Amino acid sequence: MTTGLSTTHADAILNVRRGTTWTAYTPHLKVHTGDPGAAGTANASAETTRKPVTYAAPSTVSTNRSMTGTAVSWTSWSAGTETISHVSEWDALTSGNFQISGPLGANKTVANGDTLSITPTATQGGLAA
Repeated sequence: MTTGLSTTHADAILNVRRGTTWTAYTPHLKVHTGDPGAAGTANASAETTRKPVTYAAPSTVSTNRSMTGTAVSWTSWSAGTETISHVSEWDALTSGNFQISGPLGANKTVANGDTLSITPTATQGGLAA
Protein backbone atom coordinates (compact mmCIF):
# COMPACT_ATOMS: atom_id res chain seq x y z
CA MET A 1 0.00 0.00 0.00
CA THR A 2 1.52 3.29 -1.05
CA THR A 3 -1.07 5.90 -0.06
CA GLY A 4 0.13 8.59 2.32
CA LEU A 5 2.67 11.39 2.35
CA SER A 6 5.03 11.90 -0.57
CA THR A 7 8.73 12.18 0.25
CA THR A 8 8.51 15.85 -0.81
CA HIS A 9 5.77 16.56 1.74
CA ALA A 10 7.36 14.49 4.52
CA ASP A 11 10.73 16.21 4.02
CA ALA A 12 9.08 19.66 4.15
CA ILE A 13 7.40 18.81 7.46
CA LEU A 14 10.62 17.41 8.95
CA ASN A 15 12.72 20.33 7.73
CA VAL A 16 10.62 22.73 9.83
CA ARG A 17 12.40 21.20 12.84
CA ARG A 18 15.69 22.29 11.30
CA GLY A 19 14.45 25.87 11.06
CA THR A 20 13.60 25.64 7.37
CA THR A 21 10.58 27.69 6.35
CA TRP A 22 7.47 25.77 5.29
CA THR A 23 6.20 26.86 1.89
CA ALA A 24 2.41 27.04 1.88
CA TYR A 25 0.53 25.87 -1.21
CA THR A 26 -3.03 25.66 -2.47
CA PRO A 27 -4.00 21.98 -2.49
CA HIS A 28 -5.47 20.57 -5.71
CA LEU A 29 -7.24 17.17 -5.78
CA LYS A 30 -6.90 14.62 -8.58
CA VAL A 31 -9.09 11.51 -8.76
CA HIS A 32 -7.92 7.92 -9.26
CA THR A 33 -9.45 4.53 -9.98
CA GLY A 34 -7.02 2.78 -7.63
CA ASP A 35 -4.02 3.44 -5.39
CA PRO A 36 -2.12 6.46 -6.81
CA GLY A 37 1.24 4.88 -5.95
CA ALA A 38 4.39 6.44 -4.52
CA ALA A 39 4.56 9.14 -7.23
CA GLY A 40 0.81 9.94 -7.16
CA THR A 41 0.45 9.10 -10.85
CA ALA A 42 -0.78 5.47 -10.92
CA ASN A 43 -4.39 4.55 -11.69
CA ALA A 44 -5.24 8.08 -12.80
CA SER A 45 -8.82 8.73 -13.82
CA ALA A 46 -9.50 9.64 -17.45
CA GLU A 47 -10.74 12.92 -15.90
CA THR A 48 -7.49 14.87 -15.61
CA THR A 49 -8.72 18.15 -14.10
CA ARG A 50 -7.38 18.90 -10.63
CA LYS A 51 -9.70 20.86 -8.33
CA PRO A 52 -8.50 23.42 -5.75
CA VAL A 53 -9.53 22.90 -2.11
CA THR A 54 -9.88 25.44 0.70
CA TYR A 55 -9.70 24.03 4.22
CA ALA A 56 -11.37 25.41 7.35
CA ALA A 57 -9.28 25.99 10.47
CA PRO A 58 -8.28 22.85 12.38
CA SER A 59 -10.34 21.66 15.35
CA THR A 60 -10.10 18.78 17.80
CA VAL A 61 -11.95 15.58 16.97
CA SER A 62 -11.39 12.95 19.66
CA THR A 63 -7.60 12.75 20.10
CA ASN A 64 -6.82 14.19 16.66
CA ARG A 65 -6.77 17.56 14.98
CA SER A 66 -8.92 17.66 11.86
CA MET A 67 -10.03 20.11 9.19
CA THR A 68 -12.64 19.83 6.47
CA GLY A 69 -12.18 21.16 2.98
CA THR A 70 -14.71 22.73 0.69
CA ALA A 71 -16.60 20.28 -1.48
CA VAL A 72 -15.04 19.96 -4.92
CA SER A 73 -17.05 18.77 -7.92
CA TRP A 74 -16.42 17.49 -11.39
CA THR A 75 -19.66 18.40 -13.20
CA SER A 76 -20.94 16.93 -16.45
CA TRP A 77 -18.51 14.01 -16.19
CA SER A 78 -17.26 13.12 -19.67
CA ALA A 79 -14.51 10.59 -18.93
CA GLY A 80 -16.71 7.50 -19.40
CA THR A 81 -17.83 5.16 -16.64
CA GLU A 82 -15.26 4.83 -13.86
CA THR A 83 -15.16 3.86 -10.21
CA ILE A 84 -13.21 6.47 -8.26
CA SER A 85 -11.56 5.05 -5.15
CA HIS A 86 -8.65 7.39 -4.30
CA VAL A 87 -7.50 11.01 -4.46
CA SER A 88 -4.07 12.59 -4.66
CA GLU A 89 -3.21 16.11 -3.57
CA TRP A 90 -0.88 18.31 -5.60
CA ASP A 91 0.56 21.78 -5.01
CA ALA A 92 -0.51 23.13 -8.41
CA LEU A 93 -3.38 22.98 -10.90
CA THR A 94 -1.07 21.44 -13.51
CA SER A 95 2.41 19.99 -13.18
CA GLY A 96 3.62 20.76 -9.64
CA ASN A 97 4.51 18.34 -6.88
CA PHE A 98 2.59 15.37 -5.54
CA GLN A 99 1.98 15.86 -1.80
CA ILE A 100 -0.27 13.17 -0.31
CA SER A 101 -2.84 10.52 -1.29
CA GLY A 102 -5.53 8.43 0.30
CA PRO A 103 -8.62 6.33 -0.31
CA LEU A 104 -12.15 7.68 -0.36
CA GLY A 105 -14.44 6.60 2.48
CA ALA A 106 -16.46 4.75 -0.16
CA ASN A 107 -15.87 4.17 -3.87
CA LYS A 108 -17.94 6.33 -6.21
CA THR A 109 -19.00 5.15 -9.66
CA VAL A 110 -19.58 7.92 -12.19
CA ALA A 111 -20.71 7.90 -15.81
CA ASN A 112 -20.96 10.52 -18.54
CA GLY A 113 -23.24 13.38 -17.47
CA ASP A 114 -22.87 12.65 -13.73
CA THR A 115 -21.43 15.00 -11.12
CA LEU A 116 -18.75 13.70 -8.77
CA SER A 117 -18.46 15.62 -5.48
CA ILE A 118 -15.84 15.00 -2.80
CA THR A 119 -15.48 16.77 0.56
CA PRO A 120 -11.93 16.14 1.79
CA THR A 121 -10.89 15.94 5.43
CA ALA A 122 -7.32 16.22 6.70
CA THR A 123 -6.45 14.70 10.08
CA GLN A 124 -3.34 14.70 12.28
CA GLY A 125 -3.17 12.68 15.49
CA GLY A 126 -2.65 11.57 18.24
CA LEU A 127 -2.53 14.51 20.51
CA ALA A 128 -0.76 14.53 23.84
CA ALA A 129 -3.33 14.41 26.63
